[in-house]
Amino acid sequence: MRIDILSVVPDLLESPFAHSILKRAQNKGHVEIHIHNIRDYATNKHKSVDDAPYGGGAGMVMMIEPIVLCLEKLKSERVYEDIIYLSTDGEMFDQKIANRMSMQKNLLFLCGHYKGIDERIRDHFVTREISIGNFVLSGGELAAAVICDAIIRLIPGVLNDETSALSDSFQDDLLAPPAYTRPAEFRGLKVPDVLLSGNSGEIDKWRHEQSVLRTQKKRPNMLNEDKKEE
Repeated sequence: MRIDILSVVPDLLESPFAHSILKRAQNKGHVEIHIHNIRDYATNKHKSVDDAPYGGGAGMVMMIEPIVLCLEKLKSERVYEDIIYLSTDGEMFDQKIANRMSMQKNLLFLCGHYKGIDERIRDHFVTREISIGNFVLSGGELAAAVICDAIIRLIPGVLNDETSALSDSFQDDLLAPPAYTRPAEFRGLKVPDVLLSGNSGEIDKWRHEQSVLRTQKKRPNMLNEDKKEE
């Protein structure tokens, strides 16, 4: 998979992709991540990428020209399944979307900043808009990093134990069950006996029951959504 990210503050994206699973995924060749500075495509002498909005109002708007020049260059080199704008207007990102996107070959993320981007870019170049929640960030960079993390860890070979991703919360519309590790007892606090039994069937049954109980307690809306779909 190749991921291209367009930003006016590319330094914000250095750390998320330079550590842990995302770094190993790149080192293993499972994903290529390319971050592009939109300012490199500005044609004015000050390399500015924003201007005051027509009609007046507070804030600045990202200009159409540098973004389109960058998009055109990248699109001339490969075909993108989606050109994604990180926006509060977009569809809410969830595990199902992450699963589908993890199977794509080329994705491009456009990070907004200031008061957003010129609407003509959204109308004629963006193919999908995604939000990570009902709140406002200073720009789309952190949202892009969150989405990339969720996608990349699903690519086969990225995680040491590929079944790990399949047991994550939301994969089966349930929250993940409780997890324990050594020691089996600490200051009188014990690990459930079933997990020490070695009976895989009973362990799987217990984990499923705990997932249902946890979902009912913490996220009952997830179960209600399943009933609506039926």
